[in-house]
Amino acid sequence: MARAVSPRRVSALLALLCAVALGVAPIGAVAQAPGADARADPTKVLRTVIMIAETGFDPQVAQDLYSNTIIQAIFDPLYEYDYLARPHRIVPRVADGMPEISADGRTWKIRLKKGIHFADDPVFKGKPRELTAHDFVYTLKRLVDPKLRSPNAFLVSGMFVGLDAAVDAARGAGRLDYDQEIEGLRALDRYTLQLVLARPDYTFLPKLTATQTAAVAREVIEAHADASGWAMTHPVGTGAYRLKEWRRGQRIVLEANPAYRVETFPALPAHADADAKAAYEAMQGKRLPQIGRIEVAVIEESNPRLLAFNSNELDLMDVPRDLVMRVLDERNQLQPAYAKAGVTLQRAEEAGFAFFAYFNMNDPVVGGYTPDKVALRRAVLMGYDPAELIRVGLQGQGRVATQPIPPVVPGHVAGIRNGTAHDPALARALLERFGYKDRDGDGWRELPDGKPLLLTMGSAPTGENRIRDELWLKNMRAIGVRIEFQRQKWPDLLKMARAGQLQMWSLGWSADSADSYMELAYGPGAGQTNLSFFRNDEYDDLLRRSRALRLDGERDKLYMRMTEILNAYAPLGGGVNRIDSTLAKPWVRGYRKDSFRATPWRFLDIDVVRQRAGR
Repeated sequence: MARAVSPRRVSALLALLCAVALGVAPIGAVAQAPGADARADPTKVLRTVIMIAETGFDPQVAQDLYSNTIIQAIFDPLYEYDYLARPHRIVPRVADGMPEISADGRTWKIRLKKGIHFADDPVFKGKPRELTAHDFVYTLKRLVDPKLRSPNAFLVSGMFVGLDAAVDAARGAGRLDYDQEIEGLRALDRYTLQLVLARPDYTFLPKLTATQTAAVAREVIEAHADASGWAMTHPVGTGAYRLKEWRRGQRIVLEANPAYRVETFPALPAHADADAKAAYEAMQGKRLPQIGRIEVAVIEESNPRLLAFNSNELDLMDVPRDLVMRVLDERNQLQPAYAKAGVTLQRAEEAGFAFFAYFNMNDPVVGGYTPDKVALRRAVLMGYDPAELIRVGLQGQGRVATQPIPPVVPGHVAGIRNGTAHDPALARALLERFGYKDRDGDGWRELPDGKPLLLTMGSAPTGENRIRDELWLKNMRAIGVRIEFQRQKWPDLLKMARAGQLQMWSLGWSADSADSYMELAYGPGAGQTNLSFFRNDEYDDLLRRSRALRLDGERDKLYMRMTEILNAYAPLGGGVNRIDSTLAKPWVRGYRKDSFRATPWRFLDIDVVRQRAGR
């Protein structure tokens, strides 16, 4: 996912379209500034970290945040969020302007910039390989290829005229015919992509910023895909960086892409804040990227991550959430030692729904839609205390979520109350009423039929998860419910979750659109975004209807009703909205924290002299 926000206001989109029509460059437009610095100095090295092992680097297949952090640096979608602008706004990345949209909202014409090339690869036989509209046609078809079984198919399933019929034919034939002309997905010429939507969808534009819709080259995929059609180990894109070295689960090294187009640091938007102004002052007019090499360590435990930053082995790092008080004081300011060393701090509320628990609705213990099963799930969520997780595990860096859509994402409905707020007394009463009683006096409840009641939750072996697990144990003990943990590496848990093999799991979802968060319970997304396998006809209909609404206010009313349905059936809940803090060494230039962007590397620079002195 993810990651995943946009200015969905129709007026904002119309303003951008008008700007293009008038020849006004949108914020973030690519241009060569006179006298701009040379880019990609190989002596400039940025050392950073991810906290969970990657799964691989195929844009259409990878869904975890950690893999997508790397994918964002290698591949280009059509659009992206302006690096400096707040509120967030969508601007072209490889598209040459904003979409030209028909009056009925169904036909989208998108023109591509010319002269954009994929990174060199032997499959291209020594010839420059230009990005074309045909690459996006191939990419979007690939998302729904039945052979791939992509967890990201939800992004375009049912979206384009004729695409579902092609997918149905592929299931019968055993293969997708990528050369078949599809009315809703066509390259009108080398640089013009035309999308014809099956129905108007005013939530569609943010999907064109997603890494999952980033262009891949067909010849690379066909040369390097495995038996399932996945090409996780050989990423070749048009982005600022390319993969240089990879030791799975340990270290990833990127180097600047020599074929990368001419691009300079984006313009400073009107009403820019202090962080944006500081980044612009450091990077104004510089060609991107400036840094020649990115070294990414995989460090799952919090203490080693912080130690690596303190010993100058890392230049840029998010503060481990369970170690915040070692870095920040009670006012959330840097501790004196960090401030004295010139370390900078930037904080932002995450565009994410974190640590929410979901129940497998197909599980014989916690699944189902009968009143007793609903009561069990609601009681479990009311017995759990996410506020204590924030106090202890996150050291105050967050707030209890009231709905899947986080406050920083347009579509969040202010005033919604948490339908399963922490109330252990009510949880115990609910369990008693529906027959979950302690019949043998051992302190643990049994199922209504007298069999043992045991919850099983997936858990990755990290310090952050251990704190969460201890809280679940404590909270469930208080309501008389036994819980155990199924410990596996995070990528393995994700595979199990998609296959419906976990009874419960607590994880997070990052995205930049409200629609993406509501996908977490959308029936057709079962096993993809919808890991609870929840199905409710009214909910599904509301999500489809919300996409056809032009105005945010009308859409928000449907989101509110969808949240009420989730509260009633409780397939998921207990989440928090986290606040992230990022540390940068004094030699890192141009950093501007962004709730919607996991990978800022192409916008950064390194003061090599200061970095060497710091080491």
